[in-house]
Amino acid sequence: MDLLKGNKRLGIVLSVIGILTGFLTLTLLAAIYMPVVDGKMLGGRPDEAITVRIVFALLGWVGMTAGALWGAVLYGFIHDEKWAWGWGVAAATAQILAGFFPMIPPASIGLPMPTVWVFLIAFALWFGMLFIGGVSYKIIALAFFGGLAYVLTFIDGVGAISRYQTVEESFAIGMYAVGQMVNWWGAVAWGVFIYALVKGKPWSIPAGIFAASMSIFGGYPVGITDVVRLGRFSMFLPAPLISTFLLVYLVLPASRQMIQEWQAQAAEEEA
Repeated sequence: MDLLKGNKRLGIVLSVIGILTGFLTLTLLAAIYMPVVDGKMLGGRPDEAITVRIVFALLGWVGMTAGALWGAVLYGFIHDEKWAWGWGVAAATAQILAGFFPMIPPASIGLPMPTVWVFLIAFALWFGMLFIGGVSYKIIALAFFGGLAYVLTFIDGVGAISRYQTVEESFAIGMYAVGQMVNWWGAVAWGVFIYALVKGKPWSIPAGIFAASMSIFGGYPVGITDVVRLGRFSMFLPAPLISTFLLVYLVLPASRQMIQEWQAQAAEEEA
């Protein structure tokens, strides 16, 4: 992939696609917003209908903001700015989330899930920016697993909104209430970690430890609450489990050395 490193023209093309993807996110989410809400109501899940009203709007804002960020990235590539690809990674990371979660509610009621195109385009843009930045494959792999934690941690926050409306036990209601935003801020923290990691920032490891800890604090309590209530494995648990793995990985000496070597290389290239 050395041929793609520093490729200004490719960066410009991908930035334009990113801008258009922002408009695509707006259009698709607006188109499926009420059909999914109505479908959930007809299916006897008013709690999920309310959740869709909240989360689809939020992800629409995220996707459009990312589209606007691509405008700045386009400017950066046109003027050969070294920061351009890093912010392109950030924009693509946001659009991945804006495209991924809105596939789940319509799929659960047999409706089309057109935001799969937003997800796939954003995923391609994400890798494209990393290749332009010349990021090492090991760092890309670590960022990918961070991305899994990022998406799943956000979904834990979504699930808590629905659970909060349907459970009757006092303690469970409180647990879902206090854990909800911890998970969403944890997802934000994972996004920051991904940016810091691929850009070779010296604070990337502490950022990753913080992100993993947020996911652990937000995910395990609601996941265990679910296990106790339902007597089965909870889908709240994959996010904190992956985050636990990443937390352990980040503090290992070999991992620290690998990241520091990348940081040194990135600093040299930025100079």
